[in-house]
Amino acid sequence: MTFEPERLGRSRSDLAEAMRTLRRRAGKTQTWLARRCTMSQTKISNIERGKLTPTLVDVELILNALGAEGAEAEEIFSLARTANTEWQDHWSSRRRGLDKKQNELARLESSSTEFRYFMLSAITGLLATPEYVRASIADVPGDQSKTVTKKLERQAILRDASKSFTFLLTEQAVRWPFLPAAGMAMQLDWLASVSRIPNVRLGVIPMSGHIPQMPLNTFTVYDRRLATVETGTGALILRDHRDVNSYCEDFDRYATYARFGGECRELLSDWAETFTRQRE
Repeated sequence: MTFEPERLGRSRSDLAEAMRTLRRRAGKTQTWLARRCTMSQTKISNIERGKLTPTLVDVELILNALGAEGAEAEEIFSLARTANTEWQDHWSSRRRGLDKKQNELARLESSSTEFRYFMLSAITGLLATPEYVRASIADVPGDQSKTVTKKLERQAILRDASKSFTFLLTEQAVRWPFLPAAGMAMQLDWLASVSRIPNVRLGVIPMSGHIPQMPLNTFTVYDRRLATVETGTGALILRDHRDVNSYCEDFDRYATYARFGGECRELLSDWAETFTRQRE
C-alpha cells in the first residue's frame, strides 16, 4: 500500500461506506451480520457510520461472513489498514501548541500500564533533565515555559507502581552532545538515578560487538495495543495489531543487546565522566 498522509483523515469514512455497501449488496441486515460475526448490532452500525474504526480482525470476520474476496476484499483491507494509522505532523502540533501535545501524551500514559520505549538518537522527555527538555524545544518560537512544565510533570508517572516501563537507548542517543558537556554529564547521572526506580527497566545498547539489526526509527509501544513511530517531520500512530506486534518483536530483539542494571549504570558513569573531563 502506498503511504499517503492526506488519505488518513478520509480512510474511516471510506471504509464505513465500503462496508455498508458490501453488506447491502449481499442483501443482509446489520442484525444478521452481527450474529454471524459474534458482534453487537450497535458495533456493526457504528462501523458503517464511521463512528468506530474496526480492527483488521473485525474486518476479516465481516468479509468472510459476506463472502467478499478478490480485489474487493483487498481494497477493503487496504482501507482498514489505513484507517488504523494516524499521522501527526510536527507543524500541526506546533500550531495547536506543544502543551496540548503533552496533554494528549499524559492521557495516553494514564490509560496504559506497560510501556516500551526505543530511543535511537535522543533521550525521551520522561527521562530528560529540565535543561535537556528546554533544549529539545528551543527552536520553537514563543514562550515554551508551559510546555517545559508539562513535560516535567509527566515524569511523575514513572513513580506509579501500577505501571511498568522499559527504556532502550542506543549509545548514540545517550552520548549525542545535545547539551554542553556539563549538562550532558548531569543528564547521564539522571539516567542512572531513574534506572533504580523499581518499576523502571532502563538499558543501553553500546556500539560494540556485532549487532546484526539496523533500527530505523525511535518508537514507543503502549500495552501491545498501539505504537507510535517518530520520523523527522512527525509521528505515525499505529493500531493494527500486526504493526504493533512487529514493533514489540523488534523491541525484544534490541533488548538482547542492551546492558541493564549495574552494567548499564557503569557505562553511564564512564560516559558521564568523559563529559566531565571535557569541561575541565
